[in-house]
Amino acid sequence: MVESLASPWRHDFPQLLENPQLHYLDSAATALKPSAVVEASRRVLSEDYGPIHRGLYPAAERATDAYEAARSTLHRFLGGREDDCLVFTRSATESLNLLAEGWLQSVLVPGDEVWVTTLEHHANYLPWKRVCERVGATLRVVPLNTDQTIDATQFDDLHPRVKLVAITAVSNVLGVALPVSEIAARAHAVGALVVVDAAQAIGHQRIDLATWGCDAVVASAHKMSGPTGIGVLLARRSVLECTEPLLVGGGMVDLATAEQPVWAALPSKLEAGSPNLVGAVAMAAAADYLSDAGIDRVESHVAALTHSASEALAQLRGVSVLALDAPERDHGIVSFNLDGVHPHDVGQIAGELGVAVRAGHHCCQPLMQALGVDATVRASFALYNDDTDVDALVSAVENVIDVFGVR
Repeated sequence: MVESLASPWRHDFPQLLENPQLHYLDSAATALKPSAVVEASRRVLSEDYGPIHRGLYPAAERATDAYEAARSTLHRFLGGREDDCLVFTRSATESLNLLAEGWLQSVLVPGDEVWVTTLEHHANYLPWKRVCERVGATLRVVPLNTDQTIDATQFDDLHPRVKLVAITAVSNVLGVALPVSEIAARAHAVGALVVVDAAQAIGHQRIDLATWGCDAVVASAHKMSGPTGIGVLLARRSVLECTEPLLVGGGMVDLATAEQPVWAALPSKLEAGSPNLVGAVAMAAAADYLSDAGIDRVESHVAALTHSASEALAQLRGVSVLALDAPERDHGIVSFNLDGVHPHDVGQIAGELGVAVRAGHHCCQPLMQALGVDATVRASFALYNDDTDVDALVSAVENVIDVFGVR
């Protein structure tokens, strides 16, 4: 048994109330939803639904107000500055592709460089790689340290041909945090812009664009207990002014003629089509829920669970916990492997015992190659988890050890 780490928020999540035997440890993939988010979705569909930015009648005006209020809420939640602009997208992935296709492609020339790290999710790697290949630029991948971390000194070799540094705030495999503000300072010293993928941090860590000093941050709602299908790009207005739309059509154009169209002002220019009203309102409700819970308090709770699970798993026969001794590693994720047992087998048996974990490469194949493994088992924690989930995880792995006769 681990030290008691009860969650004061667990009762807010209907899925856990309805399934008390479920030990949900896959929040890094997608987080469960509190009643506040469910209710916000219901309310907008049943009471405040209408076309956004289009109608002149009360229902349409309420819908528009709700949508723009959600934008303001998320701008504050992410620590946006006065000169930042928040654009709604379908996900962090779409946000990164929008920046790659709409902005980076127009500023890169042959011989330029883009820097990423070995820790990046495919979404913060492949868009930049494709653009670099198109224009003849170089994508440089910063390697891991021996303790499986990335530190700011690895960016000391940045130079003026580097146009962009794209980093994750927290690794979705190792749970280690990067020193964002220190890296951003080094990048800006040579004139490079900095984009931060906050998808794995947003559900349990304070995101502060102003403190980080980066130029853009991206996130998905479903990682912070909001709905799937919506995300945000919060960036300097000067960057977005130079970003060409990824999608064109209704709502994003002021004048469409047989000649050159005139795009609408930000943020409409980058939000083609009918906006996701329900998603925006529900994402803002998730932000309000986390703010009310106290994001620092949530971060402390998740860190304690992560540390407890790591220590307990490391004591088991045949278990190797990745980045066990790394600093800045208790950020909601524990990845491990079991000698002689494929991660998929661990995940399947755990699932049959009511413990939901993820097994695979977690959309981080360059990292898997650097670690010398094909896959890992990943347990990830959120504010609704507690010590009973840690106990269930350890018990499930012990069961796998017995089934496979791990020595």
